[in-house]
Amino acid sequence: MPQIAPLVAGDPPHLGSFRLSGRIGEGGQGIVYLGVNDEGERAAIKLLHVKFSGDTIARSRFARELKAAQRVASFCTARVMEADLDGDTPYIASEYIEGRSLRELIETDGPLSGTPLDRLAIGTATALTAIHHAHIVHRDFKPDNVLIAADGPRVVDFGIARIIDSTGTITSRAIGTPAYMAPEQIAGDDVGPYTDVFSWGATIAFAATGQVVFEGKSIATVLNRILNHEVDVTMLPEPLRGVVAGALAKAPAERPSADQILLRLLGQSTGVGASTAVLTRGVQVAGDDTTPFSRVNARSVTDLPARRGAGSLVPAEHGPPAQGQPGTAGQGHAGGTGQGHAGATGQGHTGSAGQGQLGSAGHGHAGAGGGRAHEGQGAALTTPPVPRSGDVAGGGPGEGGQPSYPAPTEPSSAPARRRRSRWRLWAAFAGVLVLVAGAAMVAAMNGWPLAFREQGAEPTTPGAPSYASVVDKVATTGRIVIGVKGDLPGVGLQNGQAFEGFDIELARRIASGLGARETEFVRVSRDDRPAGLAQGKLDLVVATYVIDGRTPFAGPYYLAHRDVLVRAGGGIDELGDLAGKRVCAPSSPSVGEVQDRVKVKPVLAGNYAECMDLLRTGKVDAVPGEDVILAGFANREPLRYKILGAKLSNERYGVGIRPGDAATCKAVNGIIADLYRSGAMKELIDQYFGKVDFKPELRQPAMETCG
Repeated sequence: MPQIAPLVAGDPPHLGSFRLSGRIGEGGQGIVYLGVNDEGERAAIKLLHVKFSGDTIARSRFARELKAAQRVASFCTARVMEADLDGDTPYIASEYIEGRSLRELIETDGPLSGTPLDRLAIGTATALTAIHHAHIVHRDFKPDNVLIAADGPRVVDFGIARIIDSTGTITSRAIGTPAYMAPEQIAGDDVGPYTDVFSWGATIAFAATGQVVFEGKSIATVLNRILNHEVDVTMLPEPLRGVVAGALAKAPAERPSADQILLRLLGQSTGVGASTAVLTRGVQVAGDDTTPFSRVNARSVTDLPARRGAGSLVPAEHGPPAQGQPGTAGQGHAGGTGQGHAGATGQGHTGSAGQGQLGSAGHGHAGAGGGRAHEGQGAALTTPPVPRSGDVAGGGPGEGGQPSYPAPTEPSSAPARRRRSRWRLWAAFAGVLVLVAGAAMVAAMNGWPLAFREQGAEPTTPGAPSYASVVDKVATTGRIVIGVKGDLPGVGLQNGQAFEGFDIELARRIASGLGARETEFVRVSRDDRPAGLAQGKLDLVVATYVIDGRTPFAGPYYLAHRDVLVRAGGGIDELGDLAGKRVCAPSSPSVGEVQDRVKVKPVLAGNYAECMDLLRTGKVDAVPGEDVILAGFANREPLRYKILGAKLSNERYGVGIRPGDAATCKAVNGIIADLYRSGAMKELIDQYFGKVDFKPELRQPAMETCG
């Protein structure tokens, strides 16, 4: 494994907020450094080579690729943490992924097979799907750009190849990676998502065989093999054999899309694009090796009509069929909670020459699609559409992308065969449905409860969860129960049977991102939360729940600060202005933190509602507390208020999860990260606290580790 090389004379000691500690690698595009910021977060920082720093065309492409990278939901990629494209030394700092490259893993440990190979294929297909959903093209997919991290494979450096792409010749573009180029790259034809698919097929074939499938002693030999050589994939099991063979088709139109590859590998219908729930499933399967996973029979899946609408978040093999669609019997579970990453967990970074990583801004999955709560439909995040023929790829509309590709064609006799096959399947399904319906009627008449649980997931104690994870429960039932506050205006307030506020809307989006069609909110007290989670009465808790080390958490979803609320224009602009002033003193540690810094006159109050009455009538000059809680109370007032920005201390609001539920933790972390990446978190804060002069934290907090 490559070691981090020390800095040399001429290397900058700092880039942005990062202190540089060593060199990860160097290549034609520039140098990649290892850096750490004040929060202790490590980053791989790619510094554009001096020969390009004065090139305005290269710099503009660098900026465009950064913008593109920030559109990618980084399910299996690396988020961009910081960038500077205007200074003398343009750079991008992306999340440092600790792990070996796939190339190093295969060369050291040998080829993969069985479940590790499956998980590698699924994880990389998930990443590629997320990249293509952002309408960009990787252009340099290869084993060196796949890192095997502790939580599964990560695809890095996407989009960077395009910075150099039109400034060099085919030879310069091919140096180092000609064996993973697609035929259209060699021919100088249009490049699109189908190009990445070809490179993915060559990469998976390399992982399975340990041999570069288009190897040669010269670039000319390699390019000739790419154009004319058919790869033997007979050693691969289905469905991997079929998707890799399809990916390596010479004609772009004959290749499957990344969506179709992922759906096929997960054993799901390829009739619709990969939803957020499918991407979530792909992350799970690729990232946890504790439990085996099974898939629906791939042959039957491709012959079946789509069982879900395009906006559905529920994998087709789970739960009851959608209205008006046939049910399915005897299908396996596509990707249970047991998931594992391909290959051994490595240490360090890829570090090979010129292989610095560039990822996306933010993690995880946008909450797209359904998500209806009991008291109303929650607003859902949007997921970029799946690329179709005529869509713009490689940078979005107006950014010079290339046309996408049509769906693969099939022989003219295939439709007839498919119709005959479908009639037989429909007849079989009808018989099965009659039997199931009959059994259900008998069970109901005899008072037997109908319970559909995963095999081996029965609770061992009364009240214990019935599913291995909340993700599995949601995928199976479409339902989720979330504990929330009910007494905080703007944050979590109960009005009759309905709930509203920042935490509530955030919870809706998390539920939607997990694939829930029905969300039940339950009001919980501070003391109810841990027991509710441990006993399985609650699936999640989103209730200004401070991460304390006693309860498992995902997130944090917000970094709150203990601060002070005052009247706008009242002459109090900083903490020192409170000297000798009257300060409301509810039961909050914020009061003591103010007293530690400035001498004030505390005025006792029972709660924040009383404090707001005192502040409104001028009986106190300030109210200490956590910023979003203060902003929630102040936002509904007719007078204008402001939060000083003193930031006395931090409070990390996390999503409480069930003990041991790492799969759900990872999924929720991804959804939260995407809320920040997409700007949805800022929109929510503006929606619920917009009337208050308030500078909230809009940078994604460092996520908890999902154990």
